[in-house]
Amino acid sequence: MIQILTVESRPFAENSYLVWRDGSAEAFVIDPGFEPDLIRDALADRNLALAAIVCTHGHVDHIAGNADLKEAFPAAPIVIGSGDAAFLTDPVVNMSAAFGFDVTSPPADKLVNEGDRVTAAGIELEVFDVPGHSPGHVVYLVRESKPWVVLGGDVLFRGSVGRVDFPGGSMEVLRAGIKRVLWPLPPDTVVYPGHGPVTTVGHEKRTNPYVRD
Repeated sequence: MIQILTVESRPFAENSYLVWRDGSAEAFVIDPGFEPDLIRDALADRNLALAAIVCTHGHVDHIAGNADLKEAFPAAPIVIGSGDAAFLTDPVVNMSAAFGFDVTSPPADKLVNEGDRVTAAGIELEVFDVPGHSPGHVVYLVRESKPWVVLGGDVLFRGSVGRVDFPGGSMEVLRAGIKRVLWPLPPDTVVYPGHGPVTTVGHEKRTNPYVRD
């Protein structure tokens, strides 16, 4: 069994996720936000070490905890899509400067693109490019979970999609990526988004006003 714990961080109600297999001594984190202490506490409570820091994209609310966690777990590689690599180290590009504070992350240890497979904490992640919210946004598919799981960042939300008014955003590109990558998946595939509650591919395909068929 694969376990997924949501850790919501202020001030943007951003969802980070700890993912691990029952009986494992390791987990990986998706998109650590502004309260990495909550992630460290969750790891300690479960006697888990951090195996990897995996980012769907490079906006500040999804990378703000990278530096803290990398310091605590220096062997954990930072993974991000190649198109968003510059976001990690540039506060203008990652949007933190626009909010009046400069946030940076250590640079990526591993850059990924569609077709790549990443193994973290013994769990294989398939990488798919879904730009439109950010130029290098990727999503990660876990097929060994039942049902399948998409760790989706700010692509598809319950009843909505990621905003496209940031630099490099495009609603046309985002819609096309959702329909190309997510719609062919089984309808019970669970989508863990960067904000808000979980949903399924089937539910959004039927009801989401932004991208429904």
